[in-house]
Amino acid sequence: MTKTMGRTHEMVYIAVFAVLIAVCSWISIPTEIPFTLQTMGIILTGGILGGKRATIAVLIYILLGAVGVPVFSGFVGGLNVLAGTTGGYIIGFLGTTLVMWLMQRCLGNRLPVLIASMVLGIVVCYAFGTLWFAVVYAKTMGATGLITILGWCVFPFIIPDLIKIAVAVLIINSLQKVTGRRFSQQ
Repeated sequence: MTKTMGRTHEMVYIAVFAVLIAVCSWISIPTEIPFTLQTMGIILTGGILGGKRATIAVLIYILLGAVGVPVFSGFVGGLNVLAGTTGGYIIGFLGTTLVMWLMQRCLGNRLPVLIASMVLGIVVCYAFGTLWFAVVYAKTMGATGLITILGWCVFPFIIPDLIKIAVAVLIINSLQKVTGRRFSQQ
């Protein structure tokens, strides 16, 4: 494969996964507290594309949303979404892919490392997003206790996110068996 053709394939993969993240953000699972498949799209991207390409795909997704393309949950976009209470979680997706990249680069791409990188990546996203939420919420509604904020923003999503990690790992393992190649090499 020529160098130009390889770069073209790389750009196509990045674009396809930026779109995958958008599609996952539009899929809402109706429960008492609805959740999307957005984080699954992020960890799938990190697990399949590897750190550098996954981080670029997430950055493209965020930039598309920032300029108003309705790629975020609820078919919305714009800087106002990023500046709002949930904007920190969206920006935290970059932290997720960066953590996955760092862990897989330092520890390899074995299954336990992949799972641990996904879990830690989600924790980083929770931490950044929750801090952002607390600051923005306090500016508009007044200060609220940490446990209350965690009850709104983290606790209800732990089990669904663990399920998404399990499904993502199954998808990645299946794709690796079908294609005969290991992902997350970069």
